[in-house]
Amino acid sequence: MSHDTFEPSYIAIEGVIGVGKTSFARLLADRLNAELINEEVFDNPFLIDFYKNRKQYAFSCQLFFLISRFQQQQQLTVRDLFAQRIVSDYMYAKDSIFASVTLSERELALYNRIAPILARDIPRPDLVIYLQANTSVLLDRIQRRNYSFEKPIDHDYIKLLNSAYDYFFLHYSDTPLLVVKTDDIDFVNNPEHFDDLIDQIQKPVPGKKYYVPAGNFATP
Repeated sequence: MSHDTFEPSYIAIEGVIGVGKTSFARLLADRLNAELINEEVFDNPFLIDFYKNRKQYAFSCQLFFLISRFQQQQQLTVRDLFAQRIVSDYMYAKDSIFASVTLSERELALYNRIAPILARDIPRPDLVIYLQANTSVLLDRIQRRNYSFEKPIDHDYIKLLNSAYDYFFLHYSDTPLLVVKTDDIDFVNNPEHFDDLIDQIQKPVPGKKYYVPAGNFATP
C-alpha cells in the first residue's frame, strides 16, 4: 500500500461567508510556506450597498467581483506554479454560485455571456477544499467577527447561499475536492484541529472526499 504524501502546488479554499476560509487559507499558507492569494473583498465599492439593497446592486457587485477575480487569476498564469506553492482563499469557478443566487433572470443571462469568455485561460487548482457548516453556525461566526457591512445579512440569505454552495460542490468534478464539515471544530484556536486537517490534505484525494472531523477528539 502506498503512503506517499500528497503535495498539491495550488490549493483553493472555498465556503460560504463566515465559514473561516480566509483564516484557514492564511494558516495553511504559513504551514506550507506557500504564497497566499486573498480575494479582494474589501475593495469592492458596491459591497456595502449590496448588503443594504441586494436587488438593486447585485449586478454591479457581481461584475466587480468577476473582473477582480479574473485579474487576480490571470496573474497566476504567468507564474511557475510548480516552483512555488500557492494557497488561495477562493476559487474562480465559485463566482457563478453568487450570480445564480443574486442576479435577476436578465442580469444572469448577460453574466453568462461574459463569464465563460473570461474563464477560458484560468488555471485550475490541484486541490479544492470546501469548508462546510450549518446555516446557524455560519450566522454565529458572521456575528462574532462583527464586520459592520455584514450586519444586514440575514438567515434566509445565508441559507440560500449554503444550499447553492452544497449543490455546486455536489456536482463539482473539475479538480480533486476535499469537503470538510467544520461545525464542531475550531482550526484557528485549536492546533489539534488544524493539524488534523493538514493530515487530511496530505493524503491523496481521488476525485471527491468527504471528511467529518471528530471535533474535540475527546474519548468517552
